[in-house]
Amino acid sequence: MEFTGTDESTRQRVARSILVNGASTAAALAVRLDLTPAAVRRHLDQLVEEGHVVARDQRSAGARGRGRPAKEFALTESGRDGFDQQYDDLAVDALRFVSETGGDAAVREFAKRRAAFVEERFGEVTAAHPDLGPAQVLAKVFSDQGYAASVRESPVGEQLCQQHCPVSHVAHEFPQLCEEETAAISRVLGRHVQRLATIAHGDGVCTTCIPDLPHQSTTKEKVTT
Repeated sequence: MEFTGTDESTRQRVARSILVNGASTAAALAVRLDLTPAAVRRHLDQLVEEGHVVARDQRSAGARGRGRPAKEFALTESGRDGFDQQYDDLAVDALRFVSETGGDAAVREFAKRRAAFVEERFGEVTAAHPDLGPAQVLAKVFSDQGYAASVRESPVGEQLCQQHCPVSHVAHEFPQLCEEETAAISRVLGRHVQRLATIAHGDGVCTTCIPDLPHQSTTKEKVTT
C-alpha cells in the first residue's frame, strides 16, 4: 500500500511522540498530536505492520476496571533505528580498530571525551535555567544531544530517563560509552549514581538512579511526618 507525503509526515509524528514520551495509548497520542483517534489508529496499524511499533497491554499501577485493558504502543529496535542514529557500522568498525590497536584504555579515553558534553553543558544550562533542579538540567543537556530525556520521582530520589539513545548500537558492543556517561553524571552532581537500565542492552528506556543526598532525605521525612 502506498501513502502520500502527508501520511508519512503524520506517521513520523506518531512515532516520534512515542519516542519522546515513551509507550503511549492511541487515545493519549490523539490528544498529544491533535489528531482523531481513527487517524492515530490507522498510522499505528501501519507502524505495527512494518515492525516499527509493538502493541502490548497497558501497564497499570492501580487496580484495573472492568473490560479489556487499553493497548499501549512502544517502539521496537527497528523503530528506533529510524531516528537519528549518529553512529552505525562505521562507528563500530572504528572503535573496533581503536580497541585492537590501543586496547581498552584507548576505547575508554574515547568514551570519556564523548561524554564530556555532560560537564561542558551542565554549568551553562544551570545558569540559563536557574528554575531547574540538577536532574532537570541533566535532562535538558541530554535532550539537546538527542536523548529525549526526562526526570521521574523515585522512592529514593529521582530517575533520569532517556527514551532514546543515539549511540545505542555502538554502546551495545562498547558499554564504555554508557559507563563514562554515568561517571560524568556522577561528577556534575557530586554523588554516586547508578544505571538501572540501558537501551543498548535491550531495555526500553535508559534509566539512571539519582539518590537524594542524606540531608534531602531527612528533609523529605520531616515534611511527610
